[in-house]
Amino acid sequence: MRPWQWLTYIFFWSLFLTVIERHGLSSWSDFIIKFFSRVIQNALTAIPALYLVDHLRPAFKNASIFSVSIRIILLLMFTAIVSMALVTLFMINFGWLEYDGRTFVLNIMLNALLTAGFTTVFLLYFLRSYRELNALKLSFEYKLTAQNDLIKARTAPHFFFNTINTLVSLIESNPPKAAVLLQHVSALFRASFSGTHEISFEEEINLCEHYLAIESSRLADKLDVNWQLPDENIMYDMVITALTLQSVLEKILLNVVEMTTETVCINIKVTWQQHRVKVTICVELPKKTLNINHDLRQHMDFYIQADRLRAHFGQSADIQSKVDSTHIVTVIDYPLQDVGL
Repeated sequence: MRPWQWLTYIFFWSLFLTVIERHGLSSWSDFIIKFFSRVIQNALTAIPALYLVDHLRPAFKNASIFSVSIRIILLLMFTAIVSMALVTLFMINFGWLEYDGRTFVLNIMLNALLTAGFTTVFLLYFLRSYRELNALKLSFEYKLTAQNDLIKARTAPHFFFNTINTLVSLIESNPPKAAVLLQHVSALFRASFSGTHEISFEEEINLCEHYLAIESSRLADKLDVNWQLPDENIMYDMVITALTLQSVLEKILLNVVEMTTETVCINIKVTWQQHRVKVTICVELPKKTLNINHDLRQHMDFYIQADRLRAHFGQSADIQSKVDSTHIVTVIDYPLQDVGL
């Protein structure tokens, strides 16, 4: 809660308690004095206690829920006793209240018990909210894991077997090139199975280059990739969900490059402006020998990748792909706060 929300809560809670006690007040001036004394008392009870709880958070981290709850209740009871004693003595000193030792002690004890009761109610409410939020978080993480596994299951088999076949042929004909290819394969598969959900943009570019290097050895001269990247200082602060761009490129190679004998030109442009990252992948479709017997529009969908982006960067993140007779244009668009602006 923000400070103004706490002050609003203290105001109305003090007004509620004063209204309950209105039968013991003889005039409006007594009502106003009682109300303001309640406001000061509740503020002196809640605000210091909450600051202390926040300060003691590292010590509470490894304690049990029951132990932390007892400490918070005792802390609020202590601040309630101190605040009521101070406010009552202040009112007695100014002649707004007559001193009675027995009444003074009973009111302080009653106020401490009421504070303990309401603190317990609030703690039970927050505990329930915490458990619901934790269950939602676990469900969210499970969904992300399932999405990552689904991406790996879809892309790994055909890529793995094609790469193995390429390596087998290179080991006999060109061992040094086979060794370089193995390094690319190792780096890509290590990242694929590391379980990382969010990585730096530079790492994602490196993974794409590893992937393209592997596929170039198999596709020979059919692949031409041009990068337009921001300055290194800008790209240093950029992040993206792992294998997002690599998955888009893999689907393009699978559905376009492998279906033709012509060279396919892929232009990749990355911009970061007004707190949004936009990655535009433009594919020039072959004009003569594009042997595609299926609908590209149907296969150029990135629902899983877009869901992963939204999970990390918000609902405005998306991946859209447009296909016409000459081009495929896929745009990865997501918000990313630029602290340098």
